[in-house]
Amino acid sequence: MRNWKFAMASTILGSAMILGACGSTDENSESTDTGTETQETSSDTAGEEAVVEGTVSGDGSSTVAPIMEGIVEEYAGAQPDVQVTVGTSGTGGGFEKFIQGETDFSNASRPIKEEEAASLEEAGVEYTEFQLAFDGLSVVVSQENDWVEDLTVEDLKKLWIEDGTSKKWSDLNPEWPDEEVVFYAPGTDSGTFDYFNEVILEDEDLVSSATLSEDDNTLVQGIQADPNAIGFFGYAYYVANQDTLKVVSIDGVEPNNDTIESGEYSPLSRPLFTYANNAALTENEAAYDFMKYALENAGAMAEAVGYVALPQEDYDKGLADLEALK
Repeated sequence: MRNWKFAMASTILGSAMILGACGSTDENSESTDTGTETQETSSDTAGEEAVVEGTVSGDGSSTVAPIMEGIVEEYAGAQPDVQVTVGTSGTGGGFEKFIQGETDFSNASRPIKEEEAASLEEAGVEYTEFQLAFDGLSVVVSQENDWVEDLTVEDLKKLWIEDGTSKKWSDLNPEWPDEEVVFYAPGTDSGTFDYFNEVILEDEDLVSSATLSEDDNTLVQGIQADPNAIGFFGYAYYVANQDTLKVVSIDGVEPNNDTIESGEYSPLSRPLFTYANNAALTENEAAYDFMKYALENAGAMAEAVGYVALPQEDYDKGLADLEALK
């Protein structure tokens, strides 16, 4: 498996990527039977897996994207005749496409909402929820910020809630700079936005001066450039940029593999999901094969890109749920 943390540090993700390629022949083969040799080469490359052809489409959370797009790239080596497309329009945007029947799977950084489930039922779309990994939603500042090390949940709420005032660092601590705080946050279609709004702001309005973006790389770049900036996004984006960003501990607990998996990093630890269209899984061999590959490799890829793998029994349960759809 590639060094995905290194790859992400260079450039985490584009807004979407299409991965998949046509099969190639073994140039070193002396056989004159090109078709037979190509099939054997593909079989060897895929680890004796059956050759699958087709297309699979997904969309959704930019937080989940490092895991899923890494899996897509690895899968292209195993099944080069399957083209998998993954977009990153945010959890909410992904569910909109999923409801419309435009995608085979939808990545989400929060559980599906009741109204989204109701819309899927109305549209006649049956689906299965699969957990992929754990994330610790990370609050970060620039490395140039030398005053913030730890914040409480109440501090976060005071900072991020819209109350009609301009927010300054000195509002939290008179020894901190008398400078306005510059906010960066995921866009309103993001499951990360929804999660933060629910567990920190308790569904009150987010500060109106915040720069919002569905692209977490935009948030990273904005925070890197401003010592007065603060923002939040998935743990993997912090890990990939920790040379230029500083993570803030919450109530004395810093996000890391141990605190995220144990839930000690509360309330910002959360599971990451993908939701798959049952009809696509049963009627499209490529969709089924890709989802099986995803569940078999999600734990390793999660760790590779900076998230936390689930216990193996959770992946086994997902695979059993998938098998039951055949």
